[in-house]
Formats: sequence, structure tokens, C-alpha cells
Amino acid sequence: MERRVIFYLSDGTGITAETIGHTLLTQFAQIAFTTERMPFVDTRDKALAAAARIKEAGADAGVRPIVVNTIVDPELTALVANASGALMLDVFQRFLAPLEEELKTERQSAVGRAHGMSDGLEYEARIHATNYALAHDDGLDVQYDDADLVMVGVSRSGKTPTCLFLALHFGIKAANYPLTQEDLEAGRMPHRLRAHRAKLFALTIDPTRLQQIRQVRRPDSHYADPAQCRWEVAQAEKLFRAERVPVLSTTHASIEEIASKVMQTLGINRQLF
Repeated sequence: MERRVIFYLSDGTGITAETIGHTLLTQFAQIAFTTERMPFVDTRDKALAAAARIKEAGADAGVRPIVVNTIVDPELTALVANASGALMLDVFQRFLAPLEEELKTERQSAVGRAHGMSDGLEYEARIHATNYALAHDDGLDVQYDDADLVMVGVSRSGKTPTCLFLALHFGIKAANYPLTQEDLEAGRMPHRLRAHRAKLFALTIDPTRLQQIRQVRRPDSHYADPAQCRWEVAQAEKLFRAERVPVLSTTHASIEEIASKVMQTLGINRQLF
């Protein structure tokens, strides 16, 4: 398999470059990529150091490295490109010129706006939502009046990471409730959730995958027994159908996909922070 070296270069955190770069690279599954994030390259000295590192990696690999770049200063970008000999994929430049023309105004270059703390209220909303998700994780607190949504499903079906993702990226107050043995045996939605039916979203998962996850957490336990996993998933899905709760399988879905589907289904429209 062919191998290529990829650098995510930024004068900020590098999150934007890495996110875009990763999305692009998934279209080339036949190639093995080695990636490295290089954040906070915001001075000439740092740019020269980054260029040297990129050039060295290219020499070691015997092939030109590729750089996904979000540095806003075109002079620093040109410096790295010329000194490193890499293929420079400049994320901003492809869009800024058409935007300036359309908006009839020049950009005001600034570092860190995409992932910085430019809006204190938005930042506080994310922190409060994250604290809320942690406080209402796995049924620790079942007071859901302030919740934007309540996720329900068997243990280890993906509720906690999805709730935290929604909180951190969208400021959504997401609680989650794990269905217990008693809940599943009763075959009806727990009474404490009935008052919040409009906020409910259910997650399910393939029993084999669930068993693998539980086996790592509690090896060779009843909790991780294949028969127990099959029974819990079957009972939960039967309950979701009977109660007409929207449901999504997390078996092959990423956290980002799950979160987007939840928001779309429940009609939650929030800006990505």
C-alpha cells in the first residue's frame, strides 16, 4: 500500500485543517496516510521550523509531503510552501477571494476566530451544557425539565459520548437514561421519562458489537454475556417500537452522524461552535 505524509498546518489550534484534511483523505482508502498536526505557526521563525520539519519528513518518505493549511497570513503560507517543497492545499485562499468579491469588502485576517473564545456567552453555554450532560449521565439525575433532549438505550449503546459531543459542539443540554433490567422486563417506558416524551431519542446497537464493548469494560461478566446482550437489545427495540420513540443504530455510525440525526429528528437547530 502506498504511504504518504500529511501535515495539518495552522496558526491556531489546527482543528479546522485536520477536520477538512481528514474528510478529504477518507476518499483515498487505497493509500496509507501518516498525519501530523502543527498548530500555532504564527511567526516567521515558527514557519521556518515547520518547513524544515515538513521537508525532513518528505526526504525520509522519499515522496513530496502534503500540507493542509489554514494559516491566514499569506506571507507565512508562501514561506512554508517555498522552503518545504510540499504540496500546499490552502483551505482559506480558495474561498476568500470569491467571498471578498461577492461581499464587496476585504477580509480582516485574525487568528483563532473559528475555535477561540470570541463570544463569552456562547462559551458559557457550552460549559453549562457539558456540566449538565455530566450531571445527568447514566441516570445520575433524572430531573429533565431543563433538558433539550433525553437519550435512552441500553448501557454502552453510545449515549454518553453523543451527549457530550452535543454539549461541547452545540451547547445542547443532553441527558441520558440507561434502560435497566427492570425497565426492560416491564416492557414500557419508565414513568420518569413519560413526561418528557417529546424530548426522547433512542439509541440501539448490534448485540455482537455491544458484547465486544462490554467485554472490554467487564470481562466475562453477566453484563457482557452474548445472550444477555441479545436479550437487552431485543427488549429495548421492542419497547421503542411500542412507544414510538425515534431510534437510531449506532453500530456503524460516528458520533458526528448520530448527533446530526438526533438534532434533525427532534428539530433542534443550533449553531456549531
